[in-house]
Amino acid sequence: MTLTELNELPAEQAAATFTSCCAASRWVEGMVNARPYASVDSLLQTAHDIWQTMDEANLLEAFTAHPKIGDVDSLRAKYANTKAIAANEQSGANAASEDVLLGLAAGNTAYEEKFGFIFIVFATGKSAAEMLDLLNARLPNSRAQELQNAADNQMMITDLRIKKILGLAA
Repeated sequence: MTLTELNELPAEQAAATFTSCCAASRWVEGMVNARPYASVDSLLQTAHDIWQTMDEANLLEAFTAHPKIGDVDSLRAKYANTKAIAANEQSGANAASEDVLLGLAAGNTAYEEKFGFIFIVFATGKSAAEMLDLLNARLPNSRAQELQNAADNQMMITDLRIKKILGLAA
């Protein structure tokens, strides 16, 4: 989709498009109402500006649209392809071992129990082991710090999704 096509979508379709980037309804409404965008940069800046106005309820609404990483079978399926890729590397550091998968599942459960929302992280380019390290590093944080960390990561995810919609990222 081009920026012009996004600008010209009927409001309902634009809302659906923006919702696929971030499920916070107040953010979506702001993005739809701010059209037309003069450039991709102005679109991305508006996305960031609106995101900065979100309160806790809006943030939590966005987080609930993410799948919970807590089921070992789904984690095993998610990281199965890294094992094949890592087999051709010298270190094999990106392979998701069973211990790492079990650690992610347990860590995600502990995180949700402590903070009241799921672990949100910009996962693109990260191995399962890196995700586990990030999760373990963030578990000792306060709820306020984790709400901010999750919000920052959500914005990175949203930014990437907008770029993907516009064909600017793979």
